[in-house]
Amino acid sequence: MQTVTLNNGVEMPLLGFGVYQIPAEDTERAVSDALATGYRLLDTAAAYGNEEAVGRAIQSSGIAREELFVTTKLWVQDAPAQDNTRRAFEASLMKLGLDHLDLYLMHQPFGDVYGQWRAMEALHREGAAKAIGVANFYPDRLIDLIVNNEITPQVNQIETHPFFQRADYQDLMREHGVQIQSWGGFAEGKNDLFTNPLLAGIGKEHGKSVAQVVLRWLTQRGVVAIPKSVRAERMAENIDVFDFRLSDKQMARIAALDTGGTLFFDHHDPAMVTWLAGRRVDS
Repeated sequence: MQTVTLNNGVEMPLLGFGVYQIPAEDTERAVSDALATGYRLLDTAAAYGNEEAVGRAIQSSGIAREELFVTTKLWVQDAPAQDNTRRAFEASLMKLGLDHLDLYLMHQPFGDVYGQWRAMEALHREGAAKAIGVANFYPDRLIDLIVNNEITPQVNQIETHPFFQRADYQDLMREHGVQIQSWGGFAEGKNDLFTNPLLAGIGKEHGKSVAQVVLRWLTQRGVVAIPKSVRAERMAENIDVFDFRLSDKQMARIAALDTGGTLFFDHHDPAMVTWLAGRRVDS
């Protein structure tokens, strides 16, 4: 497995396994299959409701803790945000059955972001979270967080796929030492991604599937990817993307698919902000 080095020296796998939208009752088996397939980066969140199942799969795997890179995410916290962030972190650790996290992300750029971040900085200094970062932060919010705080986020996990490629934003993050990570790498199949003739044609040239082409395109750009599947054979296919390389011409052809906009939801939409900021997750 290839890795990236975060701005604090922590090594992070370039390809991992995500559990978003996997029901809790299916998560333990899915994660166990993923670990058996060779995945070592696991990505969950308090808001997904399946941290306990991820933890059970980790405990039963027999894999040494130091071989794993486990990420979970903090949901928007009520005031006092600093105290509640620590409580939420401890609740996630307990559900996962771990004594530390490899990466702790602020899931949304809402609520008392600064109070939440100060608590996360403290957890990082204590070694409870080896790396800290954010998710769904647009450039203005990310730069604001960087210039007004001591620790620069190690990671920003954002929507990134062939139809919303974020290349300029990736350049900005690189300039500030922030690692880009993709969620929704397959765009959840929107825009008929899995039958896209351009991606299928490139796949045929390499003897690979559309999914493999997309994951190779992401990882070749240095974007950390966390594909999700509940099928062991698909998990094996998704991790088998390091034995070929896309040419500059193929990368340029894929770049032409970019629409420049989200396929899911806009974090600048007042109605979406209201909904996200008003939702609470039991911890």
